[in-house]
Amino acid sequence: MRSEAGVTEDGILGNRIRLRQPRDGERAAIDPVFLASAVPASTGDTVIDVGSGSGVASLCLAERGQGFGIAALEIQPDLVELARENAALNGYGDRITVYPGDLMQARYSFPTSSFDHVMTNPPYFEPGESSPSPNEARRMAHVQNGGGLADWIEACLGLVRDGGTLTVIHRAERLGALLGALEPLAGEASIFPLWPGSVKPARRVIVRARKGIRAPSVLHPGLVLHGPDGGYTVEAEQILRHAQPLVF
Repeated sequence: MRSEAGVTEDGILGNRIRLRQPRDGERAAIDPVFLASAVPASTGDTVIDVGSGSGVASLCLAERGQGFGIAALEIQPDLVELARENAALNGYGDRITVYPGDLMQARYSFPTSSFDHVMTNPPYFEPGESSPSPNEARRMAHVQNGGGLADWIEACLGLVRDGGTLTVIHRAERLGALLGALEPLAGEASIFPLWPGSVKPARRVIVRARKGIRAPSVLHPGLVLHGPDGGYTVEAEQILRHAQPLVF
């Protein structure tokens, strides 16, 4: 049973969204906000947020646009509960449906190729790549539990209809592995780096690809997150505070 003392309520998207999240454990960062901004969902579409945590990406996508439903899949029971609370707290209980479950078993929960768009912020590390966190919830969020990135991507693509999109945010140094995982099943990959500063290497990259499409990848200029003073650039603020879409 989760203790209320272990939960905080915070604001994201310039306090347009209220977010209940663990005091200790996996807490919201900017990655799911940017992930949601890159999903090309429109009226009548269906979207699934894989590894949804407390629901940050789902909430941001719902705030950004109307007319499409969002399913959220999360393996940690406490985070499933928080994601459901967050959907209701922000008035999106009728648009965001949160499902408990493991992505690798998702084929038993959802019809194959049943979504127009999948968005995911996969665990950034595979077993043995980093020192595991002593916090179990944070460790589960950051370290792949069984299989690897290619297995995660294949399972996500199994949920997407032909021609639909998979949007992923990941560590920039894993771009080669990510594109390799996509290549057999998806193409027309749009690669969008997020630069911490104008002369700093990218730490994160957003990749959006279409299932069953054979077309070349495109490397976009990306977005610089921080100006010389260390604050967010105007362009980054449009995403982080004003729920604007990331067009590329």
